[in-house]
Amino acid sequence: MIIFPTKYKCLNQNEFELGEHKIIPIRYLDRMEIMKWRNEQLYHLRQIKPLTKESQNRYFNEVLANLFEQDKPSQILFSYLQNEVCLAYGGLVHINWLDRNAEVSFVMKTEEEQNNFEHHWGHYLELIERVAFEELKIHKLFVYAFDLRPHLYQSIEKRGYKKEATLKDHCFFEGNYIDVVIHSKINDI
Repeated sequence: MIIFPTKYKCLNQNEFELGEHKIIPIRYLDRMEIMKWRNEQLYHLRQIKPLTKESQNRYFNEVLANLFEQDKPSQILFSYLQNEVCLAYGGLVHINWLDRNAEVSFVMKTEEEQNNFEHHWGHYLELIERVAFEELKIHKLFVYAFDLRPHLYQSIEKRGYKKEATLKDHCFFEGNYIDVVIHSKINDI
């Protein structure tokens, strides 16, 4: 049996709750569901090819497990739960500890995305901001997204994120170049 860490050394608090929703350090038991969602949603991720069970296990065991013991990990990932059921995962990625900024990532269960994206994205943002702004004293969060899902921008703008940049023709997608849109939020706590 694999013993996977359950607490990040860099955090004093590892569980953040909002009603029936919470984020906890990414769970090993969620890895295959996460792989499934990522493979189903390749169109909006910076992932070149589908994940395999072997690559997912290797990533969890060789990359993610090591992050739990670091004082300044490059990423901090969480399982997002509603009533103890994992519906998504995400976290702070590409953390720049010197400049105190991080990218917000979030991937949810494919079947939930169409009807409940804004609901879960809003709850998740509130929770991840607690981690970033209150716990880690991050100065700035940003969302880097392919210009494919306009509902994403409406949701984050409602939470106080401002459109900061559009990188024109930045990524090659299905035979065409598409824009990348970056939104950010400054810690005002």
